[in-house]
Amino acid sequence: MELFEKPIYFLYFLAALGAVGLLCRLGQVRKRRITRALFGPAAYARLTRGGDAWGKYKTGLFLLGLFFVFAALARPQWGVEIVQAEGNFAQTVIAVDVSASMRARDVRPDRLASAKNMLRMLINHLPNERIGLIAFTSQAFIQCPITTDDDALKYFVSTLQPDMLPVAGTSLAAPVELAAHMLAKYPGKKALILLTDGEDHTPQELAQAQKAAQQEGIRIIAIGIGTPQGELIAQRTDVSGKVLEYKKDSQGKTIVTKLDEKSLAALAAATQGMYIQYTSPAQVAAKVGQAVQDLDRSTTAASSRAGYKNRYQIPLALAILCFCAAALLPFKPRRGQDGAK
Repeated sequence: MELFEKPIYFLYFLAALGAVGLLCRLGQVRKRRITRALFGPAAYARLTRGGDAWGKYKTGLFLLGLFFVFAALARPQWGVEIVQAEGNFAQTVIAVDVSASMRARDVRPDRLASAKNMLRMLINHLPNERIGLIAFTSQAFIQCPITTDDDALKYFVSTLQPDMLPVAGTSLAAPVELAAHMLAKYPGKKALILLTDGEDHTPQELAQAQKAAQQEGIRIIAIGIGTPQGELIAQRTDVSGKVLEYKKDSQGKTIVTKLDEKSLAALAAATQGMYIQYTSPAQVAAKVGQAVQDLDRSTTAASSRAGYKNRYQIPLALAILCFCAAALLPFKPRRGQDGAK
């Protein structure tokens, strides 16, 4: 710990001390010149004989007060306190498809890598959002609780991998229901950003999940990543990234995964949201940022941290005492000090 948060102010004090000394010196020279011109050298000597009995004390108190002013500006600090920050945030959950189909390379380098690149840009576009992260296949799991910590969120985004979850398949209902649960305690309009190729192996469950999103005021912004024409799913690659084997079904047939735009567009429309087809990270991030601008915001605790207590009040009080004492000291010399009876 440093005793002063801004010790640079002590250098400013030295500069101020030099300026005060120079001004005082110039003032004395000017005063002497004017007095001698008006009354002559002998009169000046008689007028200044003895001087101010308290002058040196007044000057010392003034300079000491000036020092304490700059000491207060330097922000002395000791002792620890917990600082709780608050902010006015909108609430958003991001759900990312991590099923095997996200290995498809119809979007370069592949669907999931492209989604992660976009998310890193999107997080920078949403500085006033509390954001949570969900990874899903046929089931959904919270990867990062709703937070204002962008660095933590970016870290969890970087850890997303295809087939990272212990269950296969894809369900759009699972992330919608989990997001509704995560956002239920926040009032007003909220958003779910859904990144997926749209393939849904449990369409019968989607209507109920959609209803839950509507009840919680959640707007779904669906981002379709992939191509309607489809692509094979890389199953095994070499160190250079060349595909050695493609994913096959239980009957040994090579699987082709296609973007299902119709399902995603319908889901977004039902919640007064928006469907966006993936083009490039920057373009999609900008569109999503515009889509969530009118979400309702609430004042919530943003973060808490331990900080040193600022003790500027102590030197400031001492400075005031010094200035007051200097002002109360008399200016005139004591009787008889200059030889007068």
